Amino acid sequence: MKITAIESIILKVPLKNKTFLSSQCHFPERNSLLVKISTDSGLIGWGEGGQYGPPEPVKSCIDDVLAPKLIGKNPLSPVVLTEQLYAQTRDFGQRGSYIEAISALDIAMWDLAGKHFNVPVKTLLGGAYRDRIAAYATGGYYPIKDFEQNIFDMEALAEEARGYLEKGFKTVKIKIGLLSLKEDYERVKMIRDIAGPDLKILIDCNHAYNSTTASQMIQKLAPLDIGFLEEPVPPEDLDGYNRLRESSPIPIAGGECFYTGYDYRNVLEKGLIDILQPDICVTGGFTEFIKIRSLSILYNTLLVPHVWGSGVAFAAALQAISTIPQIPYTAKDVPLQNTPMVEFDQSPNPLRDDLLVEKFHLEEGSVIVPDKPGLGVSIDVDILEKYRV
Repeated sequence: MKITAIESIILKVPLKNKTFLSSQCHFPERNSLLVKISTDSGLIGWGEGGQYGPPEPVKSCIDDVLAPKLIGKNPLSPVVLTEQLYAQTRDFGQRGSYIEAISALDIAMWDLAGKHFNVPVKTLLGGAYRDRIAAYATGGYYPIKDFEQNIFDMEALAEEARGYLEKGFKTVKIKIGLLSLKEDYERVKMIRDIAGPDLKILIDCNHAYNSTTASQMIQKLAPLDIGFLEEPVPPEDLDGYNRLRESSPIPIAGGECFYTGYDYRNVLEKGLIDILQPDICVTGGFTEFIKIRSLSILYNTLLVPHVWGSGVAFAAALQAISTIPQIPYTAKDVPLQNTPMVEFDQSPNPLRDDLLVEKFHLEEGSVIVPDKPGLGVSIDVDILEKYRV
């Protein structure tokens, strides 16, 4: 089998009156960068790369630099080809857009390999420990009531929290970091009061704090029984992570802005994080995920991948997460204690909910891992063309 064509595709969907904010930015749209790899066998592989910024730089890395290196190559050797792409761009591409681009290509090649051998990617990764994955809802962003006056709709947030309970979620992740410590604490406290003691609450700061303000926030939040505090400080602030982990009664999570196994090796060697959160579409695809999975096992550190993007990204995450063992092993899975969960973003996202022929649903608090070859999903071409830029 040989690669005959590689197409990078930007998708964008304006959110109109459903826009929202995190501590870092306003989300007026959802966008994704997909890769379609065609082969002389007729098989097609799909991948996705780059989730946090504009997709155009990632597309340029693929079209202008990486794709020409893969034309004519055999995609059934994704590890070999991905390692070669990284080596050939190491001098200028160790992080950011180049790694996101490599991620998309790598995922598409693993998808092709699964389709060729007629097995899901989870089988190629060594086999699945579970066929369904407990899911947590990501939400609790800042619903805009008056953007100019910086007023956010607390009642809308309360209604959102009630909706998660009605859908059957047992774990919810809430955003903080945009407002003052007092105001953000009140948002989390309101959700705890609404949900009661049985809902597990996770907190995502999107690196809004320095170690001092993060420590102050941890002291406020600790009595609310928080499952983990995600990205309390910027990803470059490894000393800040160190100070927080040494003192925090709340587990410290992070890693969505780390790239490749090298970054994860560094934080694990220094003992900086309790829960690792690589994003398959950002950190290097399945090839790099294998390395990070091995590191997490060797360092006895829970691995809970970050998920954001289209249905392709979600499908890739499900394949990867299903292959993560209990860390450490016990006779029973306990989500977020010794086994991962899958992040199921609940903000408006037609690129996940409409793009695939197959639909993802919550079933008794879990999402079923696709069992068909490759990523286990197929693209609705009409929806693809509808949102293609």
